Amino acid sequence: MMNSTQFTSFILAGYSDIGHLKYLYFIILTVLYVSIVFANTVLIVVICMERSLHEPMYLFLCSLFVNDLYGTTGLFPALMTHLVSDDHTVSTVCCYLQIFVLYTYGSTEFINLAVMSYDRYLAICHPLQYNVIMTPNRVCILICVIWLYSFVKFTIQLSLTIRLRLCGNVIDKVYCDNYLVVKLACSTSDATVNNISGLCGIVLTVAVPLITIVFSYIKILTICLKSSIETRQKAFSTCSPHLASLLNFSFGCFLTLLQSRFDSPMRKVPTVLHTILSVYYLMCQPLLNPIVYGVRMAKIRQACKYILPVGKPTL
Repeated sequence: MMNSTQFTSFILAGYSDIGHLKYLYFIILTVLYVSIVFANTVLIVVICMERSLHEPMYLFLCSLFVNDLYGTTGLFPALMTHLVSDDHTVSTVCCYLQIFVLYTYGSTEFINLAVMSYDRYLAICHPLQYNVIMTPNRVCILICVIWLYSFVKFTIQLSLTIRLRLCGNVIDKVYCDNYLVVKLACSTSDATVNNISGLCGIVLTVAVPLITIVFSYIKILTICLKSSIETRQKAFSTCSPHLASLLNFSFGCFLTLLQSRFDSPMRKVPTVLHTILSVYYLMCQPLLNPIVYGVRMAKIRQACKYILPVGKPTL
């Protein structure tokens, strides 16, 4: 039987000695983080201030942008601090807090995207009933349910992780990961409870939203094939940013899952590339969302020009 210890900190072993290159990476991460915060904050402010954007689709977008700020704040400050530091230890409290933020971010993001796909289905396939179904109150309730479900579900899952007796404190990643912490458990029977709970969580958080997404787009595609070219173009213009965001996020989550669950094949990947792939969904998604939605959606572009002082003539 392995000896267990009450650890007060974890060691993040994903960092390697890269010499003075760490300062270059720090500058790149800082620019990326500032860009993400600026872009998402601008679009949140624009949607909140412009009354014409107080529609279901844009309110769901606002929730998406808030979640992107929430997720990146859970990663970037800690990542940048550890990058320039020689000490890569993190307290158990901070580690569990980061796990909670990153996992609830991922859950909220995917469910939010699923609800947005259903919203597009209603708007395209049932335009006459859309305003009756998607009332402001129902939209607010849906957004609250998205966030509340993610927080409650992972609070339960994290509580199961915290109770484990650990026989190690080394996490082979640049940030704290729930699955890697569970792997440090001394008792396989205790870890089994966490694995079953995690599997149930994946079914509820991934399978159910995925069914909603597939159903919505099958219905949208069916309607588009029977409709005029103008209707198809309109459907494409509203669905293409959502599809780009959905596919990018799914790809990032797949990379993260591949690294966590199938570690042996990933050991052949260069360290820097391995690190980039592990944080892909937390870096690229929050930057991609404001770009694709801000550029592709005409009403957001127009609202930005109207509200923001950039480009306005001075008197």
